[in-house]
Order: sequence, then C-alpha cells, then structure tokens
Amino acid sequence: MKAKSWFTHPIGIIVSSVAATLLWGSAVPFVKLSYVELQISKQDVFEQLIFAGYRFALAGLLLYLLLKLASIGKSAGSQQASEFTGKLSVWRLSRLALVQTFLQYLFFYIGLMHSSGIQGAIISGSASFFQMLFAQAMYRNEPFTSAKITGLFLGFVGVFAVGFTQSGLHFQFGFGEICLLLSAAFGAFGNVLARHESGRVSVLELTAKQMLIGGLGLAAIGVVRRGFMPFHFDMKTGVIFIYLAFVSAAAFGLWNMVMKYNKVGKVSMYLFLIPVFGVILSSIILGETIHIWVVLALASVVSGIIIVNRSHATTKAVRESDLEIAQ
Repeated sequence: MKAKSWFTHPIGIIVSSVAATLLWGSAVPFVKLSYVELQISKQDVFEQLIFAGYRFALAGLLLYLLLKLASIGKSAGSQQASEFTGKLSVWRLSRLALVQTFLQYLFFYIGLMHSSGIQGAIISGSASFFQMLFAQAMYRNEPFTSAKITGLFLGFVGVFAVGFTQSGLHFQFGFGEICLLLSAAFGAFGNVLARHESGRVSVLELTAKQMLIGGLGLAAIGVVRRGFMPFHFDMKTGVIFIYLAFVSAAAFGLWNMVMKYNKVGKVSMYLFLIPVFGVILSSIILGETIHIWVVLALASVVSGIIIVNRSHATTKAVRESDLEIAQ
C-alpha cells in the first residue's frame, strides 16, 4: 500500500515521472560519450546492438538481484510478500520483452544511424501520442478529451521547439525516420502492455526479466557478426556503461510503477520531457549551446502536463460513471 499511495499521489506521480524521463534523457549524452570512448562507429549497427544488448541485460540482472536481496527477511505471509507471488507465462513475458526492449531499441539504433539527432528527438516525442492511442484501444476508460488533445499539441510544440536549438529544422521522412517512428510506437505499446501485465506479477520483477530477455536478444544479433566482446573497457568506459545500465533499470522500473497505478492518459504527457532533458543534458555534458528555444520548449511541455493533469482531476468522476454504465 505504501507503493500505491506514493505512485498515485500527485507529488509521487510528478517526482517519479520526471525522475524516469530525466534518467532516459541523460542516456543520450552518455551513449554518445561511450561511442567516442569505445570507438564505436555510427555505421556499425552490430556493435551498437551488442552495446545496447549488454546494457539492458546488465540492467535486468541488477534490478533482479536487488529484488532478491530486498525479499530476504520478509515474512512469507506478509501482504508485501504476497504481491510478488504472481506468475507470468513464458509467452507473455517474452512478448513484453520483444516489444518493450528488443523491437523498440532495434528500430531506434537502426533509425538513428540513418537520420539526425534532431529528427530522432522530435520523433521520440510521438511516444506520448501512440501511448494514448493504444490505451484508448485497450481500455474503455481512456478516451481522448479536448484537454488531452490540447496538452498533446503543446507537448509536440515543445518537442519541435527543441529542434530549433540545433541549426534549424530540416525534417525529412525516409527510412531512418520510419524506423524511429516504429521505435516510438513499439515503446509506447510496450508501456501499455507492461501496465496490462502488471496485474499478474510484480512490476519490478516483470521489468527486470523483460529487460534481460530483450537485452540478450539484441546482443545476440551483434555477436553473430562481431563476437562477444569487440570493445576494450577502461575505468571511464566501465563507469559509463554501469551508469547506463542503472539508467535503464531505474527509469523503466519507475515508469512501469507509475503506469501500473495510473491512467495511461494521465501520465503519458511526461514522455515529452525525454527529448527536452536529452538536449539540456547534452548541452551541459557535451558543451552544446543552449538557446532560447529550450526555455520555450520547457514552458510548452510543462503547460501541456498541467492541462492534462488538471483535466484528469476534474473529469475522473464522470469517466468512472460512464464506465459503470458501459459495463
């Protein structure tokens, strides 16, 4: 109940969602640093997939080990212990790993190789739209409202404004952009699917297992062509790699917990913060210049989040009554 109270409280939702998107955004500059330090070519998709696969596999292992350590000493009959006794079939778990980790990041790395970082940041923001669309199809109590549409519009304006921070917008829609769009769609569907499956098993255990399976799948593709370890790690690259694994475990864990206890439409707007944080942290870590468009983007995104959440609070009773009538 403590977890549910935190992840359903307005402050808990904001802190957890912002923390998850901040962690995801921080991965952008650190992945770029790791590519430079490990001398991974932008054209070598197999080495990129090995790096990504090992990263997610390690993240899954870390999260799973933490869960096992945390469970030591707990009473078998306690309420919290009973929350972790659910089981998920191999098929359902593999399906989630295929969508949320394997397919999302397979298309992401291929798409990013054939397009610019600006286009990748813009298209990644479409995950919010896809997430709301999938939620509407899967849950009858997740309709689009005028407030949600307005919030989505402001969020997209903010994402596009981020693009103006780097030599203007040159938006082309080719093979790379289609792959990035597919990545956003698979990521959004994976988030909704994880929420659906969270009623059967612990969210964090589900996250750990699906990342481990998906990560091993990604690595397997690259290993066939480049071997098990084409990299040469030192202290710096090792720390970066471990941090990226931590980012994956913590961000997915937090976000899936938020998704478990809240309506998808209520929290989807926070995904717009990922490209915004990515640009800001890239500016700080990589020395890129911050322009006025970043400030405007943040204002637009925050406005969209406020509109969506205020609307959710005032219309919750109406939606619940409509759901009861429909049933």
